[in-house]
Amino acid sequence: MSTTSTSSMLRALPVEYQERLMRVAREVAFPQGARLFEEGGRADRLWVIRTGTVALDMRVPGRRAAVIETLGHNELVGWSWLFAPHTWHLGAEAMSPVRAYEFDAMEVRAMCQDDPALGVTVTQWVGDVLAHRLRAARTRLLDLYAPYDSSGLH
Repeated sequence: MSTTSTSSMLRALPVEYQERLMRVAREVAFPQGARLFEEGGRADRLWVIRTGTVALDMRVPGRRAAVIETLGHNELVGWSWLFAPHTWHLGAEAMSPVRAYEFDAMEVRAMCQDDPALGVTVTQWVGDVLAHRLRAARTRLLDLYAPYDSSGLH
């Protein structure tokens, strides 16, 4: 499971911004095996996991979807909602029963537009998560498809 500190809203955002965002959150639950979203779909929500695990996956032609990363407690699920064209770049599936806080992407984007300081902070948080996820995806894809392991050892 990922342990990056940037994924956790609790560590990444000042308390004032956490509280503002939590005012628009709603609690949701997903059973094991539920798809939160599909690669290429409309990115209109985001989640912060309370309990359970979510696998991020990527379609690979002719093969099963490759799991890129597994997320857990306090981690952000979804970043595509912040950047146009607001289309999911990966898929996500509940690997166990999941309870999460769900946020409407349009509402969060509007909050960020109305308060530029909040917008910069949220964008930095999501950008840090995105950078981590890209590194994880690269490493995972090298592990899956490179002739050598991702450590560079032969």
